[in-house]
Amino acid sequence: MHRKVLERKLLDVIEEDLGFYDITTAFTPDKKVEAEVVVKESCVIAGVYELSVLFDLFDVEIKDKKNDGNVVKENDIIFRLEGSSHDILCVERVALNILGVMSGIATLTKEIVDKAREVNPGIRVAATRKTTPLFRYFEKKAVMVGGGDPHRMRLDDWVLIKDNHLKLFGNVKEALNSARKSFGHKIEIEVDNIEDALEAAESGADIVMLDNMEIGRIKETISVLNDRGLRERVIVEVSGGITLDNIHEYASTGVDVVSVGELTHSSKVVDFSLMVK
Repeated sequence: MHRKVLERKLLDVIEEDLGFYDITTAFTPDKKVEAEVVVKESCVIAGVYELSVLFDLFDVEIKDKKNDGNVVKENDIIFRLEGSSHDILCVERVALNILGVMSGIATLTKEIVDKAREVNPGIRVAATRKTTPLFRYFEKKAVMVGGGDPHRMRLDDWVLIKDNHLKLFGNVKEALNSARKSFGHKIEIEVDNIEDALEAAESGADIVMLDNMEIGRIKETISVLNDRGLRERVIVEVSGGITLDNIHEYASTGVDVVSVGELTHSSKVVDFSLMVK
């Protein structure tokens, strides 16, 4: 994201929290102070760049900072701050919220990516659009920091024909023929059976998503695509109910991509604290 756009997004988040002014901080002395942001548990750090932009907007200097993607342990200092006490306290909660959410997502993403690649070194772990409204940038960026793929950022990234779209057509081939009018975009289609997966591959889909299919059926679909000489034509993605607990099974099927909604809708928020020195 361009820095100016990110600045506007961050200021919108601050405005939501701040209101007209911080009543509590207003009656405290405004002093030049130093502060530390400390992590309270092991994690993968994400959000340091975004907080660097945020604090810069308030003329607060970040020093000795960790980098996004660093693995840290409990009580590690993530960065030090120097600036106006009023400005630091004004930004504190928003900053910690962004850092906590992004680091939680990055941590879970890395766990799932590492586990998936134990059995399928080339596999990609992708996010979904199951994100918090107006917070998608931060969540998808955190997935990337953790080694995952953001998948579609928005509806206009590429064509993704899902079950509700298919109901408006007679069959998979008809839907794909209609989608090809958009020649400048990749076309992905969601299917839930072997027959539709074959028809999608034969009809020119770039990506075939096997949605909510059992492990055995996924393996069978991959085998049939191989037998028909179609496997090299398409990227095969699986989705539906994939978690850290079962990622090994899905990755071992030989698919190219696993999309995991859990990354953005169920990751644990990491606990950080900010302490004025």
